[in-house]
Amino acid sequence: MGSFKGHVVPGTLFLVIGLWHIWNSLVRYTSNPKSFRVRVWNPVPGFDGRLKYFELYVVAFGAFIDLCIELLYSTHLKFFVNGELNPSHMNDFEHSGMLLMFFIFGVIALLSEKTRFLPLPEGALCLIIAAAFSAEYLLFYFHSTTHKGLEGYYHLLLVLLIGLCIVSTVAGALLPTNFAIDLSCGVAISLQGLWFYQTAFTLYGPMMPDGCWLKENNVVCHSPDSEVRGELLANFQLFFMVLGVFTSVVGAYAFAASRFEHSDTRSLHSGQNGLDQD
Repeated sequence: MGSFKGHVVPGTLFLVIGLWHIWNSLVRYTSNPKSFRVRVWNPVPGFDGRLKYFELYVVAFGAFIDLCIELLYSTHLKFFVNGELNPSHMNDFEHSGMLLMFFIFGVIALLSEKTRFLPLPEGALCLIIAAAFSAEYLLFYFHSTTHKGLEGYYHLLLVLLIGLCIVSTVAGALLPTNFAIDLSCGVAISLQGLWFYQTAFTLYGPMMPDGCWLKENNVVCHSPDSEVRGELLANFQLFFMVLGVFTSVVGAYAFAASRFEHSDTRSLHSGQNGLDQD
């Protein structure tokens, strides 16, 4: 089924990357909207360029460490039983496949940016990360661990958020100058990270709905009404999460505009206001 730490660790990674993407998207747009381009990753400024590729290292090494935990530690190296994949650890094998895709993206992006062996345009990197999100989508949609009831509903909402990540990254490859698409990618990744957190605190923490409890690694509800109330609570949680993220984005845009606003940004806003008045 999973665990509290098993959801919080990837949730932290997605949330940090998503918020970093949102902030950089806002800064790059307000600084110079005419030269804005969609970016899959964003360099860390300062420190004489020593931390420029820090985001890619976080993705690559974070995915690799989690991959080792899932594939080596969780399975206790018992990969095969009677010549077949160990059915007791199919969940770990599936998670390893998802993490491998994100690790491959991090390595390819580093090779593309730091060497001349694999020069790839930004659109190609968008499609590679979209493939990693697609692997994650398939993992949770066709999971060997049967997600039923309230647990299944929380994972269904997670799958929808992963789908938004796929759509936004593919759209970034097709529309490389679109600010809204670049921003929506960061929002989708942040929401995915937050929902990992929400799932951890609800299914494995202190926020379990009334009438439901964790029994033998499964979420059990006292009655169908209790399960329905839990699903409605999940809807409200996701709604307030989306509202909070969008409110934060608006506030961050106002702050970025006050600090980094370019004359072209003001002229675009003035031109739009003129069209609205006409």
